Amino acid sequence: MKIRYFCRHCQNQVGELDAKQVDVSQLGFDLLNDQDQEQMVHMTSSGDMDIRTICDSCKESLDDNPHYHELDFFIQ
Repeated sequence: MKIRYFCRHCQNQVGELDAKQVDVSQLGFDLLNDQDQEQMVHMTSSGDMDIRTICDSCKESLDDNPHYHELDFFIQ
């Protein structure tokens, strides 16, 4: 199983882990409440896990433009 991280704003892949080499319990998913898990963690039909996060570029854009937090989408 692969654990893939995607930016929730620009959809770019941020990273990928091979679950054979990583103990999933060490990634902290168990610390998320049910609502956060539902929004951030998605299992694919192939058995991989996709995680929605934020990339450095989108984080910088949000930091530089705080009003973007009001928008559902700020990437055009």
